[in-house]
Amino acid sequence: MAEDDAAGGVTARSTMSENTTRTVYEALEGRRKGLSMLFSFAGPAVVVSVAYVDPGNFATNIQAGARYGYTLLWVVLLANVVAILFQALSAKVGIVTGRNLAELCRERLPRPLALLMWMVSEAAAMATDLAEFLGGAIGLALLFHMPLLVGMVVTAIVTYGLLMFEGRGYRPLELTIGALVGIIGLSYLAELFIAPVNWPQALSHMVSPRLMDAGAVTIAVGIIGATVMPHALFLHSGLTQHRSPPRSEAERAKLLRFSNIEVVIALTVAGAINMAIVIMAASAFHLGHSDVAEIGTAYYTLVPLLGVGAAGVFLLSLIASGVSSSVVGTMAGQMIMQGFVGFTIPIWLRRAITMVPSFVVVALGVNATEALVLSQVVLSLALPFPMAALLWFTCRKDVMGVYRNRGAVVVVTLVAAVAVLSLNVVLLLQAAGV
Repeated sequence: MAEDDAAGGVTARSTMSENTTRTVYEALEGRRKGLSMLFSFAGPAVVVSVAYVDPGNFATNIQAGARYGYTLLWVVLLANVVAILFQALSAKVGIVTGRNLAELCRERLPRPLALLMWMVSEAAAMATDLAEFLGGAIGLALLFHMPLLVGMVVTAIVTYGLLMFEGRGYRPLELTIGALVGIIGLSYLAELFIAPVNWPQALSHMVSPRLMDAGAVTIAVGIIGATVMPHALFLHSGLTQHRSPPRSEAERAKLLRFSNIEVVIALTVAGAINMAIVIMAASAFHLGHSDVAEIGTAYYTLVPLLGVGAAGVFLLSLIASGVSSSVVGTMAGQMIMQGFVGFTIPIWLRRAITMVPSFVVVALGVNATEALVLSQVVLSLALPFPMAALLWFTCRKDVMGVYRNRGAVVVVTLVAAVAVLSLNVVLLLQAAGV
């Protein structure tokens, strides 16, 4: 009986993936239209969008809104445009080559350079996990009045449980991550109805570039400089490489078109959430509480200002962000390691590799905010490697064929890359006290 149940479970898991794959090919063949067609392609960009609403974004956006009101909303909009551009390139790599970015690095770069990229990428994965673990743990600790270390244990257990969905095919995990992103989005939609928002000012500052002082420049650099995450560039190419293998060049072209649509929609939603965080912080904290700069302080300040309900919704969104981004970070870490070493590793081992350093940092009593800042510095150091590799591969005809970057795309991506990397250099100099 147990064997039958096990077999049935395997069959159910296989059928689930087969059903989803069939709907994708029906859409490619023109037998599905409208929202049903678009929904069948939704998934990879939704998963990756979590990287843009992680706890690190919460901290930066709260600081921006509290100190400068609505004036930095245009920076969030600009950062989102850059994110859309690079994630579209990453998705294209997987669809066109059938390889993810880590595999291409292992196969096509000199071995010493590939090894260096692997080590740097592993450090980035650990730094990413530290920030995401801390975000979920801080939310749980504040909501349930538990020690931070206990919150991390709970976050680890929940994260591992969600990762088990991956064994049932890609669709259940995509839907789960999408639901968590939905919780974050709905939480901030609710906050916007609670907070006293000055909508004319908010809307005008989205399209009115202005930096009031040196402090505003610093925060703007933080928002843009930390926009493109190393693990997101690796992950998106891996999520698209085997999801719906094209059977012809016509199908490949359609997949690229639908992928671009999904990237725009998913990251626009992520950008809207980031704007909502800034708007909430500006409405609640800017007048009278402009010194709010930490997640914990924001929670305790929200309670008397907007009520326990608003503060609770804030923590719910933070927990959803921490858990979902931790799941996505583990997926990216596993993809990076397998891509560079060339063989499969168990998910529990991948989870342990990036999780243990996070526990060590917290157990040593390191300040949570300082740990978050340190993780962003590590990510800034790691970013040039995958970004340069992505641009290099997508411009090469022997890798991308007729789908290589050309003309205006090359110019725009190079300008965006130089801008983001320059801002990351500024972040590093600031962290060093220069």
